Amino acid sequence: MELSTTARLLLDLVVIVGVARLLGALARRLRQPAVIGEILGGILLGPTLFDGEITSFLFPADVRPSLTTLANIGVCVFMFLVGLEFNRGLLRGQGRIAVSVSLSAVVLPFSLGALLALRLVANHPTGDRLAFVLFLGTAMSVTAFPVLARILTDKGLIDTPIGGLALAAAAVDDVLAWSMLAAVAALAGAGGAPWQILLVLPYAAALVWVVRPLLARLAKREASTGRPTGRVTGRLADAGVLLAVGAGLWLSARATDWMGLHLIFGAFLFGIVMPREGASRLRRYALPRVEQLCSILLLPVFFMVAGLKVDLSSMNATAFGELGLILLVAIGGKFVGAFLGARFNGVRPRHSAVLAVLINTRGLTELIVLTVGLQIGVLDQPLYSLMVVMALVTTAMAGVLLPFVYPDERIRQDLAARDQSAPLGRTVTGARPPLSEK
Repeated sequence: MELSTTARLLLDLVVIVGVARLLGALARRLRQPAVIGEILGGILLGPTLFDGEITSFLFPADVRPSLTTLANIGVCVFMFLVGLEFNRGLLRGQGRIAVSVSLSAVVLPFSLGALLALRLVANHPTGDRLAFVLFLGTAMSVTAFPVLARILTDKGLIDTPIGGLALAAAAVDDVLAWSMLAAVAALAGAGGAPWQILLVLPYAAALVWVVRPLLARLAKREASTGRPTGRVTGRLADAGVLLAVGAGLWLSARATDWMGLHLIFGAFLFGIVMPREGASRLRRYALPRVEQLCSILLLPVFFMVAGLKVDLSSMNATAFGELGLILLVAIGGKFVGAFLGARFNGVRPRHSAVLAVLINTRGLTELIVLTVGLQIGVLDQPLYSLMVVMALVTTAMAGVLLPFVYPDERIRQDLAARDQSAPLGRTVTGARPPLSEK
């Protein structure tokens, strides 16, 4: 890499971090998650403003591959951290509800999205009409699992029963959506062979039944040994643990990428199977530094790279009409599907509405799906831009609507009752759970 390119890349990183911090702080002042400001920052630095002059100056073609690589690393690391910190105890007894809610929150928006695709295909011609219809249905079905986790953390909902249920439903939702995306990519002539997607289930089983016990044994051995004495020896041990985790993360991400899923699912699965007990050295000395690097640098780079592909400068009346239809289908399909799925399982109306609002969050995962669609030629640039706006709006909705449907006082009540919680469905007996009608 030439010196001038290196210097430009460093300048880009400074600008990206500065804009992300500034707009993220502004978003928090407006009672929005910081991710909204980070996504908006990418759009503002993209070609939408000033005929792309800012984009051409700050982000020339020779530095964009490096930024894309950093963006992919950031998404994988963040998904690993989400999986690592995921509280599986909140999901005990909720599997049936999570699957039911997820299916209803996928089928309805997928169907509406496919119908919308038949309306939009005339203005956005594509080489494969069927792939376009299936892709748009898939894009409408997505829930942004990692962004949802950030919103739940910012809102103090991560340890509530509804937060656990939302994460579980979003996880099932995204597995379904990524499976459909892999099928669309295969149909469009991209990605791996269709049979490779069938290896995901045995791979996940191997992680749970083979890799997790091995990691648990290593963690117990590490716990019994303790942290080495001496500053140099201790740092070397920390570096060794971090290197081993990084290698496992890379292998898992690479495996799911080869199967036709995105890298982030391998990263998330590896985080899920990491031992919770005994891995004190990893949690105490290594992860805080990784978390800081991811949140301050790597994720803002991803949002910026996605925003650089958005161009809203040439929107006309037709584009605004299409955006209205996209928002109607995206918001209505997800909300109604999730709400009805939760009510069918006996969840109270208030909590069903909370779940529907949360499931409507699309940010990060939607951006990844749209990027794939653009790369394989299913989406054109104008429709990609409109879909990114939809992702931004649906993500921002959570911060606007949650205080009305789930006030802070109600959150505190649910947190106080969580230790006495039973499964969340209508078949609960004994103590009354926070989310059940009975």
